[in-house]
Amino acid sequence: MELNRIYLDHNSTTPTDPRVVEAMLPYMHQTWGNSSSLHLFGREAREGLEASRETIASYLNCRPDEIYFTSGGTESDNFAIKGVAYALREKGKHIITTKIEHQAVLESCEFLETQGFDVTYLPVDEYGIVRLDELRKSIRDDTILVSVMYVNNEVGSIQPVDEIGEICAERNVQFHSDAVQAVGRIPVDLKRTKISLMATSAHKIYGPKGVGVIFIRKGSQILPWQTGGHHEDGMRSGTVNVPGIVGYAKAMQIAVDEMDDTQKRVSALAEDFRMRILESVPDTKFNGHPTKRVMSTVNFCFRGAEGEALIVNLDMKGIGASSGSACTSGSTDPSHVLLAMGIPPEIAQSSVRFSFGRGNTIDDVDYAVMAVKEVVERLRSMSPFYAES
Repeated sequence: MELNRIYLDHNSTTPTDPRVVEAMLPYMHQTWGNSSSLHLFGREAREGLEASRETIASYLNCRPDEIYFTSGGTESDNFAIKGVAYALREKGKHIITTKIEHQAVLESCEFLETQGFDVTYLPVDEYGIVRLDELRKSIRDDTILVSVMYVNNEVGSIQPVDEIGEICAERNVQFHSDAVQAVGRIPVDLKRTKISLMATSAHKIYGPKGVGVIFIRKGSQILPWQTGGHHEDGMRSGTVNVPGIVGYAKAMQIAVDEMDDTQKRVSALAEDFRMRILESVPDTKFNGHPTKRVMSTVNFCFRGAEGEALIVNLDMKGIGASSGSACTSGSTDPSHVLLAMGIPPEIAQSSVRFSFGRGNTIDDVDYAVMAVKEVVERLRSMSPFYAES
């Protein structure tokens, strides 16, 4: 019998939309010039590059000259944090972030600590949301940057970025946000929020891998982090990936134009799955805010069943899920996000994230509920610790 193939890991990556591939192909076969070249071949590629910049800026509601292309969210986060730190180190060396950030942010901050910077790691509440009073109290005269992700990649919690932006603006502190899990899933309006710098990535919204954006608001102080040429107005050296960028613009257009219908349908599937798991699998803890999250993300702790064993056994049933961020999938440590939310390590170790996407159906939910129930029961029956508890 053919194995079911059900993908429930859309927070890690998404399949490239055929419409995106179609938009990219001419820039691989026909308009393949280097967009920095002055001749006809380069100018043609440049037209596609700049048209894509304008499209992405229009959907984020910012200026095209505030959009710079990178290789993805990780590079954009590194660029923002290190670039601001070195641009403003004479003003101050204090940075504020949270305990639940993506490793691209956390490891950038840890690196800066080795360079003489002081970093405050804010706690979060039980839902994984930053406490605004803690942020206010943490800002000092020498604070130069606050970095808080827009949407958490493991539990989907949405941070109060509008309020954070206001606090940072009042204190004249630049505000960076990793919006990789937000763009294309919830409305992001850069005219409304006071975000100074923002990271996004194409492959999270059915675009190609290896393409991202860093938004840098006019007036922000930042030094280029990647040197070696004049590309991207001197801000990010390296020959730009024009086919990928064209694909990102198309993916952005589709994601935002179809957001309401897509998110309504996908969120309903995810919520159905969440409720049925909680009803049918005892000793299960749901992680994250019930409503203030991207609803397509569902994270559980299954007490008595080890997370990695769950992932492997679900994979054997054809289900792709995750124990957290794809960038930390090789780690056997409990999720740093769940630990920051106050979940004990022995329970956090049993976590699985299911993230739904456009291609999922109610049949997927039916099969996944049955498979999760069966796998959890089998693993618990093999655990002497669960039997004792």
